[in-house]
Amino acid sequence: MTDKKFIVIDPADNIALALEDLQPGDRIEVLDITIRSHIPTAHKFARQPIAEGEVIRRYAQIVANASQDIAPGEHVHVHNVTANNQPASLDMIGTDLKPTPKAAVKRSFMGYHREDGRVGTRNLIAVISTVNCSATATQFIADHFRGNALDRWPNVDGVIPLIHSSGCAISPTGEGLKILRRTLAGYIRNPNIAGAVVLGLGCEINSVQGLFETERLELSEKLVASSIQEQGGTKKAVQWGIEQVEAMLDIANRCERAPALASELLLGTQCGGSDAVSGISANPTVGKSVDLLVAQGGTGILSETVELHGADQLLIRRAATREVGERLLKQLDDSRDRVIRSVGQVWNMTDGNIAGGLSTSPEKSLGSFAKSGSTNLVATYDFAENVTAKGFVYMDTPAYDPAVATGQIAGGANLLVFTTGRGSAFGSVGAPSIKVSSNTALFNRQNDDIDFNAGSVLDGDETMDEAGARLLDLMLEVASGKKTKSEELGMGANEFVPWVPSDMI
Repeated sequence: MTDKKFIVIDPADNIALALEDLQPGDRIEVLDITIRSHIPTAHKFARQPIAEGEVIRRYAQIVANASQDIAPGEHVHVHNVTANNQPASLDMIGTDLKPTPKAAVKRSFMGYHREDGRVGTRNLIAVISTVNCSATATQFIADHFRGNALDRWPNVDGVIPLIHSSGCAISPTGEGLKILRRTLAGYIRNPNIAGAVVLGLGCEINSVQGLFETERLELSEKLVASSIQEQGGTKKAVQWGIEQVEAMLDIANRCERAPALASELLLGTQCGGSDAVSGISANPTVGKSVDLLVAQGGTGILSETVELHGADQLLIRRAATREVGERLLKQLDDSRDRVIRSVGQVWNMTDGNIAGGLSTSPEKSLGSFAKSGSTNLVATYDFAENVTAKGFVYMDTPAYDPAVATGQIAGGANLLVFTTGRGSAFGSVGAPSIKVSSNTALFNRQNDDIDFNAGSVLDGDETMDEAGARLLDLMLEVASGKKTKSEELGMGANEFVPWVPSDMI
């Protein structure tokens, strides 16, 4: 139910969402309600009397309990609600499975075919630091190839730096080092990477030798490695790196775009700077496109485990096997423990989320969950683990946007889609990131950053199915070489963030 002033997402919901700023005394005739207090755009108001302790429903799901009596037309927000968490359990596994759809018409894009059979959406050379001590030299090497420096190699899309703040002063047997190495190796193996130059300092814990041995990497004409100490200092190491990149550029330039089926797309999905309409426009639009991609034989990744709490009972019902369900429950339990140790409760809200109209973590989680679409969950993965399954999958990541993208790309994602309601300027290197706005006002205001407007659904200009199909069309265009807004701006190098679980929830 909707008009220009409000939307009710599901008939079972006892709240409505304001689509414009509402003032006390405003009449909502179709609901026979008089607004009792100021309702900012995208905030909630009661459709009916809600007694203290009664559940509050949105998406036909419980998102909160009333902490006091709430009258029809009254603002429903953090001042009069408390969170209501319903964690997933073993008996829920696989109770909502459906046949996987198959597309009648096969879609395709123009991609870079690799020797291992995978297909890239970009043709990149990566320059990778094993440790923060070699980060500056790594950046210098990549900077040499900015501007018009790649004109000689028209089939190469860029030379990207992968630098970070870790690699030493960490436990040599700890989880942080294992994840860092898995992440670096994952980028090297990503189908968007045509070649990689790895540079260390020479005495760090995450040594070049340790990285290559642990991750079973082998030197070749497309993968070379050295250290600043081995080369005799920073200037010599930078010159060495430039020469190595130039040699790889000649090799990478031989690869040209060629037709590939949409089944070769591995899409990472995430959201950031959410507002109260992200869950009814941008995120479900992405969910529709994920369903369409899965029907094509492709893969869609949902992540951000802390933002799954509150919607986990829905995802566990879509687990295709007992093994998948049990692994997801273990990831959820580990995440819950990390969050409670860090902040004392399961909480994934920011001040911006609250200002945008979200009231509780479950409410935010249910909106975020809409990116998952409706198909069965066929596999779950740890952070930066290589994704091999076709279909809808889950990857355990923190909620921090750069780390989410880093894990997904390390897992093999060759394309990302990122939704935002408040406004995000996110970009990534390694895979193009399509940014989707939840509302038209944001799309118009921040059009240097946003690629796709899902606010058209709220405006009544198209249905959710139409928006999802249009987003899939854009994905195929971007996969074929169309630059995203963040690529045009040259963003993404600072958003390479390997996860350290002890520091990030």
